[in-house]
Amino acid sequence: MRRLPVLAAALLLSGCTAAPTGLTVLGASSTRVIDEAVAARSASEVTFSHAGSSTLVQQLIDGAPADLLITADHATMSRAVEGGVVEGPRVVAHNELVMVVGRGASISSVDDLGPDTALVLCDPQVPCGAVTAQLIDPDIRPVSLEHSVADVLGKVVSGQADAGWVYRTDALAAGDAVTVVDIPGAVDHPTAVVAAVTTGSADREEAQALLDLLSSPAMRPVWAEHGFTPAR
Repeated sequence: MRRLPVLAAALLLSGCTAAPTGLTVLGASSTRVIDEAVAARSASEVTFSHAGSSTLVQQLIDGAPADLLITADHATMSRAVEGGVVEGPRVVAHNELVMVVGRGASISSVDDLGPDTALVLCDPQVPCGAVTAQLIDPDIRPVSLEHSVADVLGKVVSGQADAGWVYRTDALAAGDAVTVVDIPGAVDHPTAVVAAVTTGSADREEAQALLDLLSSPAMRPVWAEHGFTPAR
């Protein structure tokens, strides 16, 4: 029978392992573009799960295990604080809405949106939808309301929609698959990307270190590269 090395056997008997401790991050859909950069800079192994901010907050309140929450605005993070599932939230970056237009659609400005335009928007319950509601003409009717900005972008890229309102970061990630059109007034309505350690984290120290990384000077070029405005 093959014998385990003494150290390995001791680790097994003690219930210890040599594997690095891992962290789980629940991140707003718009932050998925920085996953690789964050994982590469973190001292811990990081697993990401993305959805609309309001969905993530509800998952935490319902008991989902996680170490860090990242939302796309203050309002949803405030609900997490009120629910007692996070503490010490911190703004780590800002984002801005733009319109993305699919290939073949003759739309060069918001004024070109009409009754025949297949427009998709975020649901008002999620941050991108809340900002959209402040900017869009109420007479403009979308064909669908999505629960995450990633779903809006996906419908435009796949050709299921002519146009959609997403964050600038999502538009940048889509590359040549879409045409980007600025939305009048959007620059005056930026959204804050907010992160916080969860109260249920199994390793608060490592989770805090990851939060510190997200708001560190070292991350500012990463945020900027992906279309965010880094927090100062």
